Order: sequence, then C-alpha cells, then structure tokens
Amino acid sequence: MGQATFWNLIAKRYSKANIADQESYEKKLAITREYLEPESEVLEFGCGTGSTALLHAPHVKHILATDVATKMISIAEEKRVQGGVDNVSFEVNDLDGLVARGGQYDVVLGLNILHLLDDLDTALSQVATLTKEGGVFINSTACLQGKYKAVRAVGAFFRLLGLFPTINAFTENELLEAHRRAGFAIEAQWAPEGGDVVFVVARKQEKTD
Repeated sequence: MGQATFWNLIAKRYSKANIADQESYEKKLAITREYLEPESEVLEFGCGTGSTALLHAPHVKHILATDVATKMISIAEEKRVQGGVDNVSFEVNDLDGLVARGGQYDVVLGLNILHLLDDLDTALSQVATLTKEGGVFINSTACLQGKYKAVRAVGAFFRLLGLFPTINAFTENELLEAHRRAGFAIEAQWAPEGGDVVFVVARKQEKTD
C-alpha cells in the first residue's frame, strides 16, 4: 500500500474540513495571482480535492491539477462540474507520471505537498523539468526538522501499514537550498508568524550560452 491509500481513506473528511488559517490562505492566493496571466498554463500537483485550482481558474488559460488519490480527484471533479469550470482538468497522477509524459508549464503549484514526498531533491528536480525557463514554482511547505518527533515516530509505524503518509523533515534553509540546487532562484518567501509553513515563489533560471 502506498501514499494513495491514506489519502483515499480520508478524502471525504478532508473535503469537509475548514481551512485552519483563512487569513494566511487568502494571502497565499493573492501572492500567487501576482504571477498568473490570462495565457498561463498551470500545473498543480498534490491538488487534493481541487479547491485552490478552482479558485485560480478565472485568472489563467488552463490548469492541470493532479493527485495520487482517486477519491480526492473524484471529489475535485464533482466540484468542477458543479461550479461550471471548464478550464481545469483533474487527473490521477504523480510527478513521475507527469515527467514521463512530458510538457512544461508557466506556473507550477505544489501546496502543502513537498514535505509529504520521499525525497526533496528528486521532487524539485522533477518540478524543474516540468517548469518552463523563466517560469515559477510556487509552494507552501511545512519545515519540520527538529519538531513533532513523536508524530513522526508514530507515523513511521503506521506507514508500514499504509495508514500514514510520508513525513519528510527539513529546515527552511534546507528547503531553500534544495530549490537552488534544482535551478530555481528564490523570488519571494513568507511565513505566517509562529508557524512552521514557508510559502516560496521560485523562478526557474534561464540557461545562458
């Protein structure tokens, strides 16, 4: 059993949960929209039940939003149909599958997902492959190094049963350095006061001759 097992189990409950910090969420939406254009082709991986993709839809040409959990995508598609949104496509996929298929995007979103992947450097390398030169990667990531040791210990046990997702712990500096190794320049960063989540806008550097 893999990551999808856990997220499928909690999909319905996840879709009904309130946003923990609405003010911070609204600020992240506003910052993101500074980088969106009417002709933007956008990818969001780890989209959950699709709420953020649907909110950004009026500001771009098209969004491809993916998640590993079929039940998350089913709920997202229901929201899309109910809202009459025709420029968002939801599909079950992960970074491996997206890279294998090819294609690049003006903006890539990875919201509350990087710390749930097995290897940060591999994930960011894949994101770089999916981002056009000069394009941006926008992410919101929990930096948990040195924190919540008990949660991670319990999580390690339940992951063996397929009942808990991966939790990858790193510091904010390690997160930013990993972006740079993947070929991104940090353009903006912000963190709500007292929290562990860092919001980052990183631009893929253009190759020079």
